[in-house]
Amino acid sequence: MDSARHPILIGCSGWSYADWEGSFYPVGLEAREYLGWYADHFPIVEVDSTFYRAPTPRMVRGWRDRTPDDFLFALKVPRTITHEKQLRDCTKEVEEFVASILPLGEKLHCALLQLGYFNRGAFSSLAEFLRALDAFLTDWPHQRVPLAVEIRNPRWVGPELADLLRGHNTALTLAEQKWMPTPAQVAERIDPVTGSFSFVRLIGDRDTIEKMTTTWDKVIVDRSAELAESARVIATLAERVPVVVFANNHYAGHAPATARELRSLLGLPEPTPVERPRTTLFD
Repeated sequence: MDSARHPILIGCSGWSYADWEGSFYPVGLEAREYLGWYADHFPIVEVDSTFYRAPTPRMVRGWRDRTPDDFLFALKVPRTITHEKQLRDCTKEVEEFVASILPLGEKLHCALLQLGYFNRGAFSSLAEFLRALDAFLTDWPHQRVPLAVEIRNPRWVGPELADLLRGHNTALTLAEQKWMPTPAQVAERIDPVTGSFSFVRLIGDRDTIEKMTTTWDKVIVDRSAELAESARVIATLAERVPVVVFANNHYAGHAPATARELRSLLGLPEPTPVERPRTTLFD
């Protein structure tokens, strides 16, 4: 596949997986060294732990100091904002989260607002949800922290949502996930570019794959056809904006292998790790 006009950065959804030892991490590598090794092989990472709580200053400084100057982080917005308060009355929580991640400096790529399914008990209609999202995005500090939004109600992924996100220069997340329309299907329905970058997540079918394995050291599901389709969408997106892509272990069984396969499909070069000192900071 031809090189894209804009950069495509491919990484994994997290790095703290002991199961990767022997298949990605060298045998015997200490857990505190995982991030440094990971950053030698991928240019960006999605941080899942911030979904459960805002990170401490020590954590953030550790992430920053253990990675190369051009390495990037995409961090999930805490669930207190997305799932508990459901975007309402959460100014304090947003301010605390943003303050906690700003020390990443230029390594802070964006935040991911991963929303729930949101049935009628949460929002009676798409219109009610969009009003809440509009108010939330109006107050979000876009200049300091660019934002991507992931919707998990398939009926809500349409032109109304895209227009709202576009009005706030916020990226629509395209997720390859069991019950959601694929990136290709979304691109057929609407213009999927709504911000200054595109955000793609390869999530897969968590329930099905966990019946087959809960050890994430190798690919166990052949997703090559789906991955090739998503690669074509990603290449098209990159003709217009930079794209970041994250592979989850649940997609095929081993996120680093999925990320590398996608990199190959897109004709992107394998990185050449550089020799650099390791730190001994903890997460």
